[in-house]
Amino acid sequence: MVGLGMIFRETYLPVFENALRSPRISLEGEPYQVEWMGAVSRTGKSHAEMESRFKVPCFAGNDGLDRLLALKPDVLCVATPDDAHFAPIMQGLDAGCHILVEKPSLLSLEQTDQILERSIEAQKLVRVVYHKLADPDHKRLRTLVADGVLNHVNSGYCTLLEPKSIGMSTFAAWIEGRNPATYVAVHYFKLIDFTFGGATVNPAMRLKKVEATGQKGQVSRDPATWDSVQSRLTYAYPDGSEAVFDIHTSWVHPDNFPGYVDQEVQFRFHNGVWNASQRKRGIELVVEGRTPTELKTNINNHYNATTLDPWGSKRARGYGLEVIERFFDETAHVLWDGDQGSSPQRLETIRGLAYADLGADRSVIAMVEATEAILAASAAGQRGGVVEVNGPQGGLVLKFPGTSQSRVLYAKTV
Repeated sequence: MVGLGMIFRETYLPVFENALRSPRISLEGEPYQVEWMGAVSRTGKSHAEMESRFKVPCFAGNDGLDRLLALKPDVLCVATPDDAHFAPIMQGLDAGCHILVEKPSLLSLEQTDQILERSIEAQKLVRVVYHKLADPDHKRLRTLVADGVLNHVNSGYCTLLEPKSIGMSTFAAWIEGRNPATYVAVHYFKLIDFTFGGATVNPAMRLKKVEATGQKGQVSRDPATWDSVQSRLTYAYPDGSEAVFDIHTSWVHPDNFPGYVDQEVQFRFHNGVWNASQRKRGIELVVEGRTPTELKTNINNHYNATTLDPWGSKRARGYGLEVIERFFDETAHVLWDGDQGSSPQRLETIRGLAYADLGADRSVIAMVEATEAILAASAAGQRGGVVEVNGPQGGLVLKFPGTSQSRVLYAKTV
């Protein structure tokens, strides 16, 4: 495990705790055991607790990852801040590990090219955690699209607003120069691309343009640190018609908001509309003196909830854990579901599951890289940037209104 911060505690830690109780089952029905071998983190704040609870070695310092990889793990899970994924992924691949990395997987397509090339050479998986694809609401939406019940998406609006306690305290150690779109909007970048632009649904609709703007001044006085970002993605159909998606994200929402986050999605199709308020899922809780700050009035029991079963056992469940557990199942399939000679075929089968494969993440990484470039230019005083995707000048080209000036971010086709 690389990184022991908030996302580790919310998702990986419950997975490891569940793994202590019982073996898992591979994709072909074979039992296997998940063993947490060790961890490395930047600060070492959680080391004593993890070493005591799980009897695992935890490392810090410049050689921490070297010491972790010397234990020869089968997989490396990377949950570092969003601008610190490339180096541990590459080092893990060089050490012979399959990789699971938090979103956003990488911040540039050049980095992606390098990681993909190395993963193919090493014959290893690189999978990305997009846990919201496993949200029951999002799975139902994609089912209706894949089955042709909803057809030809025209527009969409998504919002996910994090509380100030996240932006101004939990992330304080790494938030300088960062933005909530790269961290949060990427969930919706993937949902839109996978659901509406994916090869299994509509291979003809392709990303055409990325726009972004935002506000700053609350989280930090650093001009490159953003409080809120509004993103716009334009996709094009072969006939020239377009589908446009607006995504609003922030990490300065009031802490006493009744939900952990304010989130909803709306999509309009030729033949229908999908509206989902993912904050109000039908449950409200009020406890005097505890809601809505310590406990939330609108609670999400689908993401990650520890519940007491009628037969007396307590277990953490939810889509935040499912995608991590599925990664272990997929990796176990590659490693052990058959003889070593057929492992390359099993590897390709798992790579073909596009929901999590880095090779299928290129459009999303393009959106992230474009957003980063637009916001960096805006922070430097050059506002209104638009990134054209796969145009005559290159794969990603940053342009500004009222001028012929442009900058090629990525020359090859996205």
